Amino acid sequence: MELGAKVAMLYDKDSSIAYNNLQELEFFSDREGGLYPYFDEFLAMLGSDKYIMRVRGFRLLCKQAKWDTGNKIDKEIDVILQAVMDEKPTAVRQKLKALEDLARHKPALQDKIREKILSIDYFVFKDTMHSLIEKDIQSLLKVMAN
Repeated sequence: MELGAKVAMLYDKDSSIAYNNLQELEFFSDREGGLYPYFDEFLAMLGSDKYIMRVRGFRLLCKQAKWDTGNKIDKEIDVILQAVMDEKPTAVRQKLKALEDLARHKPALQDKIREKILSIDYFVFKDTMHSLIEKDIQSLLKVMAN
């Protein structure tokens, strides 16, 4: 199947189809830069009304850091980092994990990433999420320390 069709399937109403596609596209992005031309689409997904679309776009956007020859991420870093905070704590957790790719491949942006993640007010979520989000932040800080 062609990449454009795979990207389109991210919007599928069947969440299992969309999620499987997301995983395939992430795996593909680890090996090849073929999704980099879809950068603007992934960036646009960050503004979706649906949190799951915001997460999918964010995860794929961060995977493109390895292939970002045009420095699009550097130009849009403020928008990208603004999207880390979400109304859904599970979305915040997935985005923090996705930032590991960005931090690894864009070390020049690590100070901005660090500043943003240390400013996350995770106390707005249920108590049960506080320690989980804190662990995710610490994990990302470790990635950036290496």
